[in-house]
Amino acid sequence: MDFTNKNLGVLFEFGETKFYITQSLLATWIVMAILIIFAIIVRIKLTKFKEVPTGFQNLVECIVETMDKFTINTMGPEYRHFGGFFFGMFAFIICANYSGLVGLRPPTADVATTGALAITIFIVTHVTGIKRRKLGYVKSFFEPNPIFLPINLIGEVSNVLSLCFRLFGNMLGGVIILGLAYQMFPAVLKFVVPSALHAYFDLFAGALQAYIFTVLSMTFIMQKGSKN
Repeated sequence: MDFTNKNLGVLFEFGETKFYITQSLLATWIVMAILIIFAIIVRIKLTKFKEVPTGFQNLVECIVETMDKFTINTMGPEYRHFGGFFFGMFAFIICANYSGLVGLRPPTADVATTGALAITIFIVTHVTGIKRRKLGYVKSFFEPNPIFLPINLIGEVSNVLSLCFRLFGNMLGGVIILGLAYQMFPAVLKFVVPSALHAYFDLFAGALQAYIFTVLSMTFIMQKGSKN
């Protein structure tokens, strides 16, 4: 085990095999642990929920109802069942984006993380399209003429890339700028200027990018699942 390369993370060596526990991977595990613990707490509390909500129950019901309404308004009533899926994805992305506030490297500043999220949406999108439109969905790739098949396929790939690199680029840009700010400013100003930058790149941009990723994903799934 080698702790010398702090930029890459912790190096583990097993004979000639080497692998790193990177900062992004560690931050991902922490975000996952927080969300899993919250889910377990909600599950335990469910048995004690009352007909008239108070306190913690109010918070949980407010989150569920808000996401439910948002999904219906964005995708339509027939896609209401996606509310839980997109709440989980939105919660992970915004927590990952906000992890920079506590000194972690945001996992979404790593292309491997945003790529995995984008591929997940790609799979869900096409599974939904096939499930709802059957053979008509396959035929849509050959419309308006079979010669357009390569162009249609490129368009599908571009959707994945746009989801991946939009989130990755914005979060990585914030990490780089904040890193430069901490190096440039003297110790007296390190608690002033970087704090303002954190407010924008972590709080504002973090929430905005989580929202954009979620809305675009909902739009892609709705469009591919449309029978019209």
